[in-house]
Amino acid sequence: MNLTISGHHLEVTPALREYVLTKLDRVTRHFDQVVDITVLLCVEKLSEKERRQRAEVTLHVKGKDIFAECSAEDLYAAIDQLMDKLDRQVVRHKDKVQNHHHESPKRTDATLN
Repeated sequence: MNLTISGHHLEVTPALREYVLTKLDRVTRHFDQVVDITVLLCVEKLSEKERRQRAEVTLHVKGKDIFAECSAEDLYAAIDQLMDKLDRQVVRHKDKVQNHHHESPKRTDATLN
């Protein structure tokens, strides 16, 4: 699994990197067939009334890319909300990929007679 954590208008500190890694453990625990993860942390230069911290992630799994983004006034809160969204999307994708069709037990002629 390749992991890229980058920052836009901010420096990614070791504390931020460790926080993102601990939150991503929850996602990889649900679905372990992850090929590539790209995390982008941004500080937007908007007015003070709007939310300024944004986190987005692109998760590449076999056959599909899953994207989620979230904004908040605090970067850690944005990461928390982002991982909640990503977790729901990964669980939904895993549910679609799994085969839910069960084989019916074959009836034998010996039990019918």
